[in-house]
Order: sequence, then C-alpha cells, then structure tokens
Amino acid sequence: MENVNIKINGVDVSAPAGSTILEAARLAHIEIPTLCFLKDINEIGACRMCVVELGNGKLVAACVYPINEGLEVKTNSPKVLASRKTTMELLLSNHRRECLSCIRSENCELQKLSKELGVENEGYYDGVKTESEIDDSAVHMIRDNSKCILCRRCVAACEKTQGIGVIGPNNRGFDTHISSAFELGLADTACVHCGQCIAVCPTGALYERDYIDEIIDAINDKSKHVIIQTAPSVRAGLGEMFGYPIGTNVEGKMVAALHRMGFDAVFDTDFSADVTIVEEANELIERVHKSLKKEEVTLPMITSCSPGWVKFIETYYPDLIGHLSSCKSPQQMFGALAKTYYAESIGKKPEEIVSVSVMPCTAKKFEMGRPDQSAAGVPDIDYSLTTRELGRLIQRMRIKFNELPDEEFDAPMGMSSGAGTIFGATGGVMEAALRTAVEWISGKELQNLDFMEVRGTQGIKEATYNVEGLGDVKVAVASGLSNARIIMEKIKAGNPDGWTFVEVMACPGGCVNGGGQPQVPGYIRNTVDVRALRAKALYDDDAKDVYRQSHKNPAVIKLYDEYLGKWGSEKAHHILHTSYVKRTVNKPLDELTTK
Repeated sequence: MENVNIKINGVDVSAPAGSTILEAARLAHIEIPTLCFLKDINEIGACRMCVVELGNGKLVAACVYPINEGLEVKTNSPKVLASRKTTMELLLSNHRRECLSCIRSENCELQKLSKELGVENEGYYDGVKTESEIDDSAVHMIRDNSKCILCRRCVAACEKTQGIGVIGPNNRGFDTHISSAFELGLADTACVHCGQCIAVCPTGALYERDYIDEIIDAINDKSKHVIIQTAPSVRAGLGEMFGYPIGTNVEGKMVAALHRMGFDAVFDTDFSADVTIVEEANELIERVHKSLKKEEVTLPMITSCSPGWVKFIETYYPDLIGHLSSCKSPQQMFGALAKTYYAESIGKKPEEIVSVSVMPCTAKKFEMGRPDQSAAGVPDIDYSLTTRELGRLIQRMRIKFNELPDEEFDAPMGMSSGAGTIFGATGGVMEAALRTAVEWISGKELQNLDFMEVRGTQGIKEATYNVEGLGDVKVAVASGLSNARIIMEKIKAGNPDGWTFVEVMACPGGCVNGGGQPQVPGYIRNTVDVRALRAKALYDDDAKDVYRQSHKNPAVIKLYDEYLGKWGSEKAHHILHTSYVKRTVNKPLDELTTK
C-alpha cells in the first residue's frame, strides 16, 4: 500500500494511504485523546475530544479525518488545547460529578482526561443536571444515565459487535439519552446480559450488579461453609487491576488473596471445565454414533458454556435449541458438585454451603438464576462475582496483592488440566473437547494435543480433522454474537458446510474479553490486542501443565470412580446436565403496543 507523507507538530510522518490523522499520529508516538472512538465499530467523530488544527487553522476530528499528501497538523496548539478543555467543561456541565463514590473513580476516562486538560472549574458551564435515572431491572447490571456522556460506545458494542441492538439514543437535543425502545427497562428487552456495553463504557454510567457486601456477610456467618471458584480467564485479567501488564497470569496471588479473605475453601473452575469436557465429549460421540446408524439426531452439536450465547439462541433461534449440548456450564457444574459431591464428603447439608463464583462474565449473574440449575434442591450457585468485583473486594479487604506469595488451590476441586485452562479463550472449548473426543473415538493416544487451527482471535474459525474410525470431521468456532448469527443462519439453512461440532462464545475473543473483565481504556483497546495477550497467558499455562486432557485429570477420574460412575451416567445427567427454554424477542413490545 502506498504511503502518504504529512507533518505532525513539525515532524515528518509517513503513513499508509487511507489512514486517519489519529492513526498517523500514533506512528509518530503522539496520542490524541478520544472518548467516543472505538476502532471499526464507533468511528463517528461525535465527542470532538480528538480535534486537531490543520495548517489553515481549521479544527477537525482526527479520528475520522483522512490524511492527504503534504497535510500539516498540530495536535497540541493553544487553539486545540482550548477547544478540548471547553469540550470537557461542557461534558461536565450536566454530568453528575460524584467522583469519590463512583465505581469508576481513578479508572474513568472522563476523569483522566479532565485532569490532563487542566480543568479546574468543573462547574464552569453548569446547566441543568441530568437526573439520576437508575435502571436496575436487569439481573446483571445497573444503568445510570446521569453519568452518561453520549459517546455511543455501548450502542456500537450492542448493535455492531453483538448484533443485538436493544439500546440506542432516544429523543433529540438536550433531551437525548441512551435507552431502550419505548423506555423499557433492560429486563424487558432481548438483552442477553453479555456486558460488552459495560466493558466499553468510559465512565460510571454502566456497571455490574455488585455482590461484594453479600459475600462479606456470608464469610462472617459462622453457620455457613463458604467456598469460592475462579474461572480460567480471571487469573489472566485480575492483575491489571493491580498494575500488572495485560496478560499476566496472577493465579498464585489470586488464590493467596482469597485464602486471606476467610473463604473456607478456594477452588478452581478449571476442574469443572474438565468435567464439562468429558460429559460434552461423551454426548458428542453419542450423537455421532447415532448419526452413523442413521438414527434421528441433531447435528452439529453446539457448546453450552456461555450463558449469553445460550440466551441468544433461546431468543433468536428457539427452533434450533436442540443443537445445544445439554451440559451445564463449568460454573454451574461446579456449583452442582459443590452441593452434592463436596457437601457429602465434608458432612455438610447443601443449604449450609454458600457457593461463590468469580467469572469474567456478567451473564453468569443471569445464569445462576436459570431454571433447572439446582441439582441438590437449592441453587447451584449463590453469588457470582465479576473479575472487577473480585479486584474491588481485595482492595476493600486491604490485602497487599502485589506482595502476596503464590499459593495453590485447595483439594479436591482444585486440580485441573491444561484443557480446562484454555476454556477462557475462543476455540479453547473446541480444542479441549477434541483432545478427549478424538482419543476416545480412535482408541489411540494422541501424539499432538495442539489443535492450532481453532486458536486465534478471529471471529469465525473453521477446521477439518481426519479422525481414525470416523473420517473427516468439520468444526467451527465463533466468538461475538454477530458472528454467532452468521453460523446459526448457515445451520438454519441446513448446515451446508457439514459441521459436526460448533463452539460459540458470546464475547469477542471468548471469556478473556468477557463483560466482567477489567475495563481497558479506549486508546489501549484501539491499539492493543487485549484478547490475544490474555489468551496467551492461558495457553502458556496449558503448555506446562502435567495433564493436558480433561479425562486424564486424576481428580476427575476420582470423581467418577467414587461418585458419578461412568461418563454420561444417569447420576451425572441429573447433576451436570440441564434444559433450555424458548424465548420471544418481541414479547415485551407486543404487550406494550397492544394495551
């Protein structure tokens, strides 16, 4: 591609033709501030924070202005700095400025830019404050429009990344605000609880429903046995809240922190991820064998680990629910085993155990309340925290995270394989399942456990594997619900690509990029592949693991030998499998418009 030569602050810069000023400036190691800009999905030039001065004195939005040969740009002239400061003061004029108590305090892009721009009088242009209209109807998040700056990042994430589109700008002018159609609460829309809107929000306008106080109360209740499990992606993201580089694996320090909080046992969701794989692989093989015998069976089988994805298919493709594996997610399997297998082993009643999970996902807060998720007659999971909540809990407990020694998970549900660890990356569930299913089908030990074709952060991946005793097996992996829709439309059309097994994760890149992971500022999100860095931490962990196949995890073998019987047993089905419901996209709107 031909390059274009321009000058930025008097420095010669050569950038590819078609680049914007924002992109060219980065090549000169100059960071132009942005608030609304998200690469590829929200390039709208709306916030005007990125204005720069051209040689003719004109101010333009750097995020959308294309470069041309000989262009001269100033990014920090007095005119530019004054404009940005005025824009910031106007943004603050109707913003509810309760920064000390805000959940995003010290991690707010608006706050950071305000300080950088030297805003001293936050109320310089004070007008009518936006009323604090809290929408707390959804089970997973809170929406507070009094802290919204109308950047529309959340709208772009919901509509373009996820293909859901249940939020958008309502009204005009000073009355513009982000909401749902007919001002419905999120609970009355087809929201799938993925939390990607929260992940991209630059302020405290969107945040997860917090269970920190409830967890503290539970730990201090002497009548309860409180246990906690942590998902694989949490260890790859939590460190960011304590200054570690993106993609640092802080598993040992995380476990040490949880021990110091007073949990009665600290376990690893990777253990139940291994259980998920042996059940899922067994189910897949059963379906394949039925297909070979020309018996009626639904293929391709699709993974059921991601609750946002499960609600998506229930809502948008209810007639294709039969493609879902009946396996519960690792979170729910763990909770079910905690209140059956584990409870019996320590002589506790299910109701005496408080089962807490830490997930990179906000949809887990929805999943724990789903029907058919109570194997012991009580909910499998009592509380689900996001990675962010765990970080805040550690801070509230005043635990010196960075100074902690590395400690190990507790037995018996703390041992896992590398296959369980890679669940957090897109393609990880597929690879973990193949490591077991291929070996079981062929009857021969796999020599190469790395299925590289399903790795990577691409939205859709396909691969064909020749499995001895079965022939070519075609698989597909999708992450991000807009990509899931592409896959589902093909399956709806009769599966012309001939897939046998499909993995879908609601969040782009998988759980490492879940809606409950630490928020990453826009300027980093736009330039760094955060998903790949976090996923690398999981694959590195897998590579050095003693056990890299779920069915070879000694703790899983012991579970089946002593408690569940064989893979896919009747007891395993009762505890570890679930059912689904058909939902309707427009039911709330139909009810509203027919009154």
